[in-house]
Parts: sequence; structure tokens; C-alpha cells
Amino acid sequence: MATKSLKGQIGVTTDNIFPVIKQFLYSDKEIFLRELVANAVDATRKLQALAQSGEPVGPAEDLKVRVELDEKKKVLSITDSGIGMTEEEVDKYINQIAFSSAGEFLDKYKDQIGSIIGHFGLGFYSAFMVSKKVTIDTLSWKEGAKAVKWSCDGSPEYSIEEGKRTERGTTVTLYLDDDSEEYAAKGRIEQLLGKYCKFMPVPVVFGKKTEWKDGKSVETDEDNVVNDIEPIWTKSPAELKDEDYLKFYHALYPMDEDPMFWIHLNVDYPFTLTGVLYFPRIKERMAIDKNKIQLYCNQMFVTDHVDNIVPDFLTLLHGVIDSPDIPLNVSRSYLQSDANVKKISTYITKKVADRLEEIFKEQRSQLEEKWDNIKLFIEYGMLSDEKFCERAMEFALMKNTDGKYFSLADYRTAIEPAQTDKDKKVVYLYATDTEGQYAYIEAAKNQGYDVLLMDCDLDSHFVNLLESKLGDARFARVDSDSADRLIPKEEKLKPEMSDDDKKALDELFKAVLPEGTDWMVQAENLGETAAPILITRSEFMRRYREMSSLGGGMNFYGTLPESYNLVVNMENPVIAKIWEERDKDSALLHQAVDLALLGSGLLKGKALAEFISRSQELLGK
Repeated sequence: MATKSLKGQIGVTTDNIFPVIKQFLYSDKEIFLRELVANAVDATRKLQALAQSGEPVGPAEDLKVRVELDEKKKVLSITDSGIGMTEEEVDKYINQIAFSSAGEFLDKYKDQIGSIIGHFGLGFYSAFMVSKKVTIDTLSWKEGAKAVKWSCDGSPEYSIEEGKRTERGTTVTLYLDDDSEEYAAKGRIEQLLGKYCKFMPVPVVFGKKTEWKDGKSVETDEDNVVNDIEPIWTKSPAELKDEDYLKFYHALYPMDEDPMFWIHLNVDYPFTLTGVLYFPRIKERMAIDKNKIQLYCNQMFVTDHVDNIVPDFLTLLHGVIDSPDIPLNVSRSYLQSDANVKKISTYITKKVADRLEEIFKEQRSQLEEKWDNIKLFIEYGMLSDEKFCERAMEFALMKNTDGKYFSLADYRTAIEPAQTDKDKKVVYLYATDTEGQYAYIEAAKNQGYDVLLMDCDLDSHFVNLLESKLGDARFARVDSDSADRLIPKEEKLKPEMSDDDKKALDELFKAVLPEGTDWMVQAENLGETAAPILITRSEFMRRYREMSSLGGGMNFYGTLPESYNLVVNMENPVIAKIWEERDKDSALLHQAVDLALLGSGLLKGKALAEFISRSQELLGK
């Protein structure tokens, strides 16, 4: 029974608890509204559980949480029709900080209610981050209970007296301080409710709905419910259609294109996890939005930073994960690392792999249609997660320059007869630019070879991974050598040249090659009809320079100057004439080198203008 009036000190271990709460307990002041609404939702769900168990709680239908704001007075209140509190309960759960009632209640009514949001008993005190004074008006559901009014001005001292409330439930009233007047704006409260409370399991009301009438917006008599109490992740996939998943996606991401496909998560052992994850369309390579997965705890928004819950590559996905088994600290803003988190991460990775393998086996054409959009995601996953890589080796696709798709196993079977070199290694030829490397691609095709298209930002790393996974295989870019030397079938005889001749050849050509680039001049016998000069780039150096530009510990290679191989075909008549007249200033030498540079895309600017001028002079002669 409530006394006429009671004063006391809140049961904490230090008088400095309120400054700590204001500054350190929560990472963002704005979450105070989430915590207070969550408490009201908990009180409502507890009442529903009591009603289901047959307790005489009174009316238990159409229960709502109401948020009300007086902008002028800067007063914000949150009201529920839940179980309320007796004076003894106020003393235990409010005055003695962190004696949360959630654990006790769950033990008693675990069969009637799945979960309670609050776990720490500190959520209520977040109100003091924005308030100079907080009051609680409450009336318990218990028979004979008296109304209680609790008040505190942000010091350890509180007052408690008999209240005037006549209806079961609780109202928490915040008298906002001057530093927090932003929360006295209707638009700001709407924004916070939309961020944190839009899927809470009890209707949350903020004001009335409006309609356009006589040229202006006017309020109606209908409550403005800000949340959807049954989001799609709480339902069975059998109840849902594609339109439901798409509608939900666009509610979360209004500006995004339709996703390519999605995965519905639903597990209750050894942990509880529900959610829906979407594969977005990736428009620009590496222009990826992370932090698009929203984490909920019993339908209450916690964070969109889920790095500790899902592997890094899965943060490219969009959607929602909801689990009461993900451990949170008291502010619910940072995740704690434990075994459950690792299990959840493993489960999500497995479900993603299962879904991709299902599409590969049952809807192969759909996977091929979507492959260009999800290739980056798959490669990122294979590079960063060993278990996912093992699974993905079965459903990952390769695309050739003709636009045809193959599984890894099928492609090896297709190219092995023609593209096995003298060392019994299967050589995978690839291009990164079908237009810029057109001549090289056609030359390889004329040799009877197939060429893959590998134009993804991660491909320089990915080919290294595949070389380690496929066994007796190597990758060569189609412009890394002449077509007949890309896949050597037998040893080629080198031109017979003395050391002095090799040095003279090196000096002859380097004298007319562009400066600022490392050139390796090589004499080869390529046949009379083959090009006089071939410019190639070392597969090793080119690949590792590309890898260094994306990071990955290869920065050393990124600091090295550009390097190319200049292959001189000693059997070509033009080279034979240049070599014969090597002591003279040969215009033919300049022209042959410039043509090779032009064909390799290396002749630019002033050098290109000079080449055009010399060509015109030769034509004039």
C-alpha cells in the first residue's frame, strides 16, 4: 500500500550514476525513445501473456503504446496499458538500478511469451540523457493495487507518492532539458519512431492520421500507427508471395532497384534467428553499399553495423536479421563476441550457399542472367571465406568472350584437350577488355583456344585463388604473349646470338623506345609471317600490380615502374633488314617500333603525333 509521501535515494553504488548514463551508457542520445517504447511494449506483451494464462487482468484487446508530444512545453510522454507496477515493484525495478524484471517474468510465463526485449533494467534511465525531470504514473493489474507516482530530477534523490491514475498501465513523462530541445519537434520524434520502432510487435501510436482537405492537411480521428507489428520475417515463407518480399524491400530501400533474389532465414535451434536477406543489384564495380543489413532484437531495431555477426562479404547483402540470442551490451549498440555469434555467422553463410546452389541446380538460366551482377559478391566471398569457397566451387560460373557461361568443372572439360601445355598444365586464357584486346582474342581463337572474360575488379586476386584450387592449371591474359606462345606445346629454339649481339640488340631498340618504362628486349624465332615486334606484359608483374592497387599486401609491386617485354622476331624480313642496317639511323626501325607501340595502346601524345608525321613522310616518298 502506498504511503502518503516517501523520499529516498536510488540504490546505486555511486552518486555519479547520472553523469555516467548521460555520457557513456549509450552511444547515441536518440536511443532514449527506443528504450522507453521498448519498455512499454514489454509491459503490454507481459499483460497479453498473463491474459493468455487465464489471469484476471481486465481488458486485454486492442492494446497500444501511445507517444505524445507537447512541443511548446517540451514535454514528451510514453503511455501503455500493460501490467503497470505496484509501489514495491517501482522500488525494486526503478529505484534499484539494473534489477530487470524481464528474467523473472520469463521464468514464470515462458510458455505464454516468446521473449521480452529488456534484459538489463537500465533502459528507463536513458530518459535522463535528455531530461531535467522524469515522472512515472503507474497502476498495476493486480487486484487492490494503488496508483503510484514516481519523480526524479536527475539526482540520486527521488520522490514516490500515491498517484491519481485510474487505468491499468504506465505513463513515463519526460521534461526535456534545454540541451535536448531537438526532441521537442514533431518531425524529429517521427524520424526516431520510424528508425527504431517501425516493426515493434505492439501498435505504436503517434498523433492522428492526416488527410488533404480544402487545400490543407487536417487531422482525422484515426490513430496514426507508426509500425508494422507483423513484418514478413515473422511469417512463414509459405504465406508470402514474391510481391510481398519486393514490397518489403522497397519499404526498407525506397530508391533501390528490385533485388535479384532473397533468402528467408528461420531457425529455432540451437539459437533463434529469423530474417530476410536480399541480393541487390551492383551497378558499379566496387561501388558497394555496406551496412544495409538491419539487426533487430525481438522486432526492435538495434544497429545496421553487423560486421561481427555476418562474414565481411555478406555485408554486401541487404535486409533484416532478428535474433534475441545475439548478445548485446547494455546500450544494445555494440555486439559482444561469443560462441552464439560465430554459430549464427556460420549458419547465415551456409544458408546463402544453399540458396545459390539451389538456383544453380534448379534455375541455371536465372543464375546465368544474374551472374554479372553477383559475380563480384561470389568472388569476394570465395576470397575471404574458406568454407564459402568450398561450396562455391560447385556453383560459381565462368563467362567467355562469346557470352557463354560454364561451371568450373564443365569449362575445364571443354578446354583441356586444346589448352594443355607441354608441362601438362591446363591453361585458362582470359581477357579483361573485349574491345581493347580484340586482336589478341581473335588470334587466340584462330589457334583453336577459348578465352574467358574476367573484367571484375577482384579478378587479379581471383585467378590466383583458382590456380591454387583447380590443380595443374594456370591463367594467362590473352595479351601476355603471342598467340602461338600462350600455350607452348614444345620447346622453341632460340636464335643463335653472341652476348655482344644480344647487347647490341638491346641497345638498338631501347634507344627508340619511350622513357620512363622498363623494357626487356628478347630475341625470338616466331616465323617469317609473324609480326616483326610483339609487345607483351609479364603476367606475373601485371597481375601483382593490379592486386596492389586493390590492397592485399602487394603494395611493393605498385611502387615499381611499368615494365613490358619487347619480343623481336628475328625471322621476320623487316627485322632482318633492320638488324642488317643496325649501324645506320633507320627510319624503318622507328616505324616498326611505333607500329608495335600503337597496336599495344602505348603510343600516345607527342610520340603519336611524331609517328603520324613520319608515316606521312614515308607515304610521300
